[in-house]
Amino acid sequence: MNWSSFKYLARQGLHSMVKNRLMSVASIGVLTVCLLITGVAGLFTLNVGSLMDYLGSQNETVVYLDEDLTDEGLAAVDSALRSISGLREVTYVSKDEALERMKESMGDNAYLFDVFEGSENPFLANYRVVLDDVSDLPAIQPQLEAIEGVSSVGAPMQLSQMFTSVHKGVSLVCVILVAVLGFVSVVVISNTIRLTVFARRKEINIMKYVGATNGFIRLPFFVEGVTVGLIAGAIATVVVLGGYQLLLIYAVKLPGFWGTLLAGTLLPLADVWYLVLGGFVLFGVLIGSIGTASSIRKYLKV
Repeated sequence: MNWSSFKYLARQGLHSMVKNRLMSVASIGVLTVCLLITGVAGLFTLNVGSLMDYLGSQNETVVYLDEDLTDEGLAAVDSALRSISGLREVTYVSKDEALERMKESMGDNAYLFDVFEGSENPFLANYRVVLDDVSDLPAIQPQLEAIEGVSSVGAPMQLSQMFTSVHKGVSLVCVILVAVLGFVSVVVISNTIRLTVFARRKEINIMKYVGATNGFIRLPFFVEGVTVGLIAGAIATVVVLGGYQLLLIYAVKLPGFWGTLLAGTLLPLADVWYLVLGGFVLFGVLIGSIGTASSIRKYLKV
């Protein structure tokens, strides 16, 4: 196919969209809504992952040391801890530092712990470790407990399992939602193009009888389907990114805990805009192509 033929067939596809503008607008509207919901679900999944990472980084696993541990034993424990893969931070806390932290957490009642100063200090020296991925805790905890000189490990196992379950659950729901919306979009666009194809079925038959190839006949409808997908993708991109930017602006202004949490976990627009744009364009073109192929196939069998 030469360039002039391609341009002619592309114009025919765009002309068909204008001629059947009501159905085209309906297809663009439905596909845009599907893309909007898909985009919101995708951004929600990404930010849930960011939230899980943030909360995981805020959780410390406390490795308590034997009370009679010598300096040589402490050095051995330190070396063993730092050799374990998957630990982001390893911080030593002495008995005195542990007491001071407790007093700081008590605020005005800190004086109650003054009696534990010196030799009466009941706190154990410990290491505070932070994992790269909190879901790795079930595998790492036995390694921590096996180190000689460690008396016990205070690991938030239930919290780790909750983080992992929530993340997997949200991801699964979003994947199912995207699959369902993709199917709905294919059906809607297929029906729209099928009406156009049905109205031109005699023309298609004549073209087949005079020797037109399937590709020559398909191209105008393919252009129509892809154009619908691109327009819907562009509209959805503007709406989703605009809404997300407003969320970033106003969410961090919330007072108290929620403002602090959202400021630390919401992904910046610079990290997601290209994912949204690329995803919408690819998804729109893919749905438009599939809708075209599924609607015109039977009319090419002459």
